[in-house]
Amino acid sequence: METTKSTKEFNSKAIVGVLVFSAFLAVFNETILNVALSPLMNEMNVTAATIQWIITAYMIVVSIMVPITAFLVLTFETKKLFLGAMALLLFGTICAACSGSFVMLLISRMLQACGTGMMIPILMNTVLLVTPPEKHGSAMGICGCVISLGPALGPTVSGILLQFFSWHALFIILIPLIVVAMILGSIYLVNVSTLTKPKLDFISIILSSLGIGGVIYGISSFSGDGNMKIIGLIFIIGIISLILFCKRQLSLKEPMLELRIFKYPLFSVGVVLLMISFLTMFTMNVMLPMFLQGALETTTFVAALVLLPASLANGVVTPLGGKIYDKVGVKVLIPVGFTIILVALFILSRSNSDTSLTWIISSYIVVCIGVGLTMSPCQTGALNQLPKEAYPHGIAVMNTLQQIAAALGSSLFIGIMSASQLKALNNSFSPQIAIATGFKSSASVLVIFVLAGLCLSFALRLGNKNSCSSSNSILKNEKVSDL
Repeated sequence: METTKSTKEFNSKAIVGVLVFSAFLAVFNETILNVALSPLMNEMNVTAATIQWIITAYMIVVSIMVPITAFLVLTFETKKLFLGAMALLLFGTICAACSGSFVMLLISRMLQACGTGMMIPILMNTVLLVTPPEKHGSAMGICGCVISLGPALGPTVSGILLQFFSWHALFIILIPLIVVAMILGSIYLVNVSTLTKPKLDFISIILSSLGIGGVIYGISSFSGDGNMKIIGLIFIIGIISLILFCKRQLSLKEPMLELRIFKYPLFSVGVVLLMISFLTMFTMNVMLPMFLQGALETTTFVAALVLLPASLANGVVTPLGGKIYDKVGVKVLIPVGFTIILVALFILSRSNSDTSLTWIISSYIVVCIGVGLTMSPCQTGALNQLPKEAYPHGIAVMNTLQQIAAALGSSLFIGIMSASQLKALNNSFSPQIAIATGFKSSASVLVIFVLAGLCLSFALRLGNKNSCSSSNSILKNEKVSDL
């Protein structure tokens, strides 16, 4: 098996800086059109169900590219892979800025999503390799900050820009920034990974694409008005494809995605907790603007601004959570973080049409602080259970499941909100009270999810936050037995 590793000296701070900046631009794209859907519907003369594909297709492509990039990281040098991902992002952004039809915009967004799906694993894998183990918590805190802050700021920034410019400007301003990132990457990035050049398994790519695409499409469409038989069939095909994909990975000597990492129990627990934490903030970022505009009758601009303080708080606290992890581990930190989320979210779930905007903003800031204290420790604690050669697979698994969690949250909880709102309208409640009732019902169910996460967090009884050394023979023994 061929291995390649660069012997060049590298500037770890410059590498991390370039990757963080580039990844922020990539994930910022994920939600940049969320507040522009209504004008896009009118301009392109399409229905709400059709325009939602701008978001759904993006999430599907990102989720497909993340596990594929786990293979690419082991095949191509860091700089080449980075420039390829950013080139896709740049080309997609240019096409989006020039789009005049729904089809062209959709294709452009999917090209952008290819670059975004590649950048997330490139960022996390490279950062772990260029930082010492005792600073992994801080490093993952920075990565977590980018991954959560980018999508959170997307609606706010685009909401401000749309007050003065058309939606095309959202992409035009990104073009020079992406070019700058590519120039910096070509200067500072060097290869820091060991290239094992695994054999590409096309069947695995097809199965993972069908599986992830089918599941996310099905979850995202269940609350819509499409043909439920077709949606259900696509969802079932997705589930079957994922089962076949998993069986194939366990039978291959060089799997596209190493699923044996789930034999590390604490890795599995960390992944589930990460999904709950990410799902909470992603879902609230979608539901809160709907509640504010419907129940409190705020403008789109005000609703977007309400998210800004919480997003900034999360951006500040997430790296701090990583630093705290480096000192105290996860025994106390993650349960405390989930307790903060639980209490603040419960208070927020009691909101109604008479609740003050200040109270809502304050409560959501506390929720995002709790998320910031849990996300990077969950990531780092989970990855530290794995041997170093399994990092790309662990990162791919975590980020793929994060995207699925986002799709699940935005579908399940908005579906609950819509059903409760309709029931209230049928009982002759006013539209404002009906929307508030729907929000309360959906947020209450989300509280139960967070409570389950809090209970599960007590399973993270790590005697040593770098305890993978005592159990990292699982994958090695598996592979030895295969040969």
